[in-house]
Amino acid sequence: MNAINLAQKLTLFEDFWKPFIVAEVNDVQLKLVKLYGEFVWHHHENADELFMVIKGRLQIKFRDGDVWLNEGECLVIPRGVEHCTAAEEETHVLLMEPKNTLNTGNVQNERTVEAEWI
Repeated sequence: MNAINLAQKLTLFEDFWKPFIVAEVNDVQLKLVKLYGEFVWHHHENADELFMVIKGRLQIKFRDGDVWLNEGECLVIPRGVEHCTAAEEETHVLLMEPKNTLNTGNVQNERTVEAEWI
């Protein structure tokens, strides 16, 4: 067993919107992702998601209003809730979601990627 240094892991990639797996707990994966700009509206039919901001500021849009997360804050999005994430500056996020959760949920497009271990 080794400690996982999230800051060090974040130096290993530059891609935006591509999650990288850093740990697995039972059937849940912890993923790091760098965000900038706006993502796509989507939902995850069978998966809750936790977003925790490590660096920057994250806007999570919902059809009935937005939530802003600052560094050190987190939010759980319940399964089935449509959302769209956006970042006005480079933002680093730790995601916690069930294994094999697709980043674009119910949407398949050019932003759909499979998370890789880092």
